[in-house]
Amino acid sequence: MIPANWAFFTTVEPELAAFVEQRFRAFRHHVLATLRKDGSPRTSGLEADFRDGELWLGMMADSLKALDLRRDPRFALQANPGEGTDMGGGDVRIAGRALEVEGERKSGYAKEVEPPEPFHLFRAELTEVVRTRVENDRYLVVQVWTPGEPLRTIRRT
Repeated sequence: MIPANWAFFTTVEPELAAFVEQRFRAFRHHVLATLRKDGSPRTSGLEADFRDGELWLGMMADSLKALDLRRDPRFALQANPGEGTDMGGGDVRIAGRALEVEGERKSGYAKEVEPPEPFHLFRAELTEVVRTRVENDRYLVVQVWTPGEPLRTIRRT
């Protein structure tokens, strides 16, 4: 599989990327799924940050989700759907691998964002982006993007 950061995704699928980013920016808190030591899922709240062509995942020092990602970098990130059932034009989620960032890059991020210290910083390497929406009150439309593959659109009644 081709490693893909946020900048790569925005280059190959600019319309979907703009929508996904807008959905994440609409609300502050989202849901991150990681894998526990025993392989079972853990869900946690998270603030996602799109900056400098990357999707950043910042976490409190030694949080369980950060320790999960250090052990197994696979994650899924679900955008906050908002109030009611409208979901702002669709439900979006991102899956991938979270790569921990240290050194100069982390220091630069900290100067710009000023997160509570100490903290863990991860850069997302995307493996899948999905948007699900209802079209014309009739079809469930699912768009699925994976690196190296064309965007797939599935319509179901």
